[in-house]
Amino acid sequence: MIPEKIHLDIVTPERRVVARELDEVVLPGIEGSFGVLPGHAPMLTQLASGVAECRDGAKVEYLSICSGFVQVMPDRVTVLADTCERSEEIDEDRARSKVDHYEKMLRESGPETDPEIVRTRLLKHLARLDARSRAR
Repeated sequence: MIPEKIHLDIVTPERRVVARELDEVVLPGIEGSFGVLPGHAPMLTQLASGVAECRDGAKVEYLSICSGFVQVMPDRVTVLADTCERSEEIDEDRARSKVDHYEKMLRESGPETDPEIVRTRLLKHLARLDARSRAR
């Protein structure tokens, strides 16, 4: 029997961000975003930096996620993320400042700069801005 709701747990090294029943979850996978409904086939995959959508009826909550892993089961989704923030927790001015900073670092990078690390940090803050703007 297919469950009516799917339980979502999102945890980071610092805290549990989400633990509740939902109708649908959309997550940023490394090969693109994917949706999970109750009864989904089991899978394990890596997450990219991006925006997660938590849908419960007509209500949608947006969260910024920075990489990690997800385990999907027919009745449960467990996300282990490096970082995760609810849209209302995001300081938009700080995120914009960080985006500007990391874009400048990429343009002016020298031999001591690791461009992959800078890109990863840039994507994290772009996801934060995206989550904040979607929540409006």
